[in-house]
Amino acid sequence: MRDQQQYLDKGLNNAREAARELAQCDDATIRAVLETLADRTIGAEEEILKANLSDLSRMPESDPKYDRLLLNSQRLADIAHDLRCVAALPSPVGEVLEQRQLDNGLELKKVRVPMGVIAVIFESRPNVTFDVFALCLKTLNACVLKGSSDAHDTNLVIVKIIHEVLAGFDINPAVVFLAPPQREYLPDILQATETIDLAIPRGSKGLIDFVRDNARIPVIETGAGIVHTYVDASADLAKAKSIITNAKVRRVSVCNALDTLILHCDLLPALPGMMQTMGEEHAVEVFADEDAFEVLNGNYAGGLQPACDEHFGTEFLSLKMSIKTVSSLAEALEHIHRYSSKHSEAIVAEDPAVIEQFLNSVDAAAVYSNTSTAFTDGGQFGMGAEIGISTQKLHARGPMALPELTSYKWVVKGSGQTRT
Repeated sequence: MRDQQQYLDKGLNNAREAARELAQCDDATIRAVLETLADRTIGAEEEILKANLSDLSRMPESDPKYDRLLLNSQRLADIAHDLRCVAALPSPVGEVLEQRQLDNGLELKKVRVPMGVIAVIFESRPNVTFDVFALCLKTLNACVLKGSSDAHDTNLVIVKIIHEVLAGFDINPAVVFLAPPQREYLPDILQATETIDLAIPRGSKGLIDFVRDNARIPVIETGAGIVHTYVDASADLAKAKSIITNAKVRRVSVCNALDTLILHCDLLPALPGMMQTMGEEHAVEVFADEDAFEVLNGNYAGGLQPACDEHFGTEFLSLKMSIKTVSSLAEALEHIHRYSSKHSEAIVAEDPAVIEQFLNSVDAAAVYSNTSTAFTDGGQFGMGAEIGISTQKLHARGPMALPELTSYKWVVKGSGQTRT
């Protein structure tokens, strides 16, 4: 334990010093590093997947985190693609946000600068290691990676590869530090006011609450995704079926997956058809309120149970969902207001007035009309990748990428002016 503590302390101090060095690196070099890492990721597929298999062997496939932990050839190809996308994006560092000259001749500029050292605390998602490194490097930030024990074998290999690539470009490998995975070291990171500038937790509500409650360093929350889709009486039923199916089953373990279908009561007769694919092809287990249960009972191929209070406001992260029946848009909005985690919320409707009222009324980081909440993703938003999806309102909200990893400073140029 003492050795681990020394390893952590040394790693944090080295990251702070490495961040100062990194601030002098030019963007052409950063692009080359990320392009090279993309190539190495594909080239090291066997090594990465072997380590990932070791991690997977310790987790039952029934665990909702299993899919998040899983890497395969296609996912590594997607990671390499995202690395190249981030490489190609313009760096926000140095961007002039505001510029003016005062009456006294002083020239003012408000300029984007790196945060410094960013700690990201995450669970069971080794792809986050790539995303965090790429986005932090592109914004000239050092990063401290606090992964979980679940993915530690995979993370070790990924960080080793990153360090090799960095060394090949004469960049101090200490700009990315993999902290010990044990939970007991998390408080040391959260209280490292001398070395870390910002913490971003990604994971369960329990993890995020712990980080918020115990941090002495600034935190950007990436809250749980309790996601609703309201299907209005004016909805196109074919669109509705396609959208809710995609939002639920495309990838059930992600934070933008559908948790609760809110259905206008006029559409109850169409509910079995709307749910057909989810029942017959995906065996989604449904917790339905009284009206929806009555319609689906005997007409749904998946598991069906009466809904309890606990089935609303729950992030399932699995092939489970709930259904709430409402008689009006106002009732749908009230349900979302009560249970939403302010992550992603959607409406399926054809009435323009209903759509606009929904989009204007719902308080969430991303609101959608007539499309799937699966699009709440930095890559899908054209950001190359994301470091998390913020559900708070200070500094950043929604998918966070390059601009959100910067701060700014005021640059003031004078010619001898003094203040009276």
